[in-house]
Amino acid sequence: MCPQRSDDKWLDFSPEGGTMSEELWFSNNYSDMSRQNGLDVGFEFEFRCQRCSATWRSGFTPYKLAKASGWLRQASELASGAGSRLGWDATNAAQGLSEAGWSRGRDAAFKKAIQDASTHFHRCAKCTSQVCGQCWNAERGLCLNCAPDLASNVESARAQGLVESAVQSAHTYGGEQAAQVDVATEHQLVCPECHAETHGSKFCPECGHKTGLPTACRACSTQIPAGAKFCPECGAPAI
Repeated sequence: MCPQRSDDKWLDFSPEGGTMSEELWFSNNYSDMSRQNGLDVGFEFEFRCQRCSATWRSGFTPYKLAKASGWLRQASELASGAGSRLGWDATNAAQGLSEAGWSRGRDAAFKKAIQDASTHFHRCAKCTSQVCGQCWNAERGLCLNCAPDLASNVESARAQGLVESAVQSAHTYGGEQAAQVDVATEHQLVCPECHAETHGSKFCPECGHKTGLPTACRACSTQIPAGAKFCPECGAPAI
């Protein structure tokens, strides 16, 4: 018998009146969807692939003893309504009968669900994960995490190489285009008149003010400060 692990489940199925028990092992990748109360009382289990999380359900199995005890409870309630003590005792007996058989019925249903699930999942010999058929490398006998599919990985590497090469080519092309960009000329990014952003344009897109940096006066060659309308030296118009 394999040693118990923290992520596995051990279930003990003991036949009624027997002294031997059957231990059934399965990974802890399932959810118990069973319903013990309500109109639809029964068992159902959902199993998950431990790689892609795809799910498979065992299908709903009605709890027949609950239906039988329900009939008995209805009859006893009628008797109880007539003032019979026997009817009240029978109601409790029916409830106890249903609850007593629930665990045994669930275990039996779970045992069958695990047997059915084993045809939909594969246990990887390396990482011990339970995976679905889509995540199973049948040729290697391992899950796709432990034995990745060669063809899909080659295609993925090809696509990745294409992207990386294209990015590098674009980077090189951008570097060549940069030679045509005027990086020496300074640009005024805020209009000195209305303080709107100019994004380096020669005239303010908001008020039309000329946004060039200080230029030389055409009359006396004195540098004119940004925003000045006249030359501070000779008074000539700046524009």
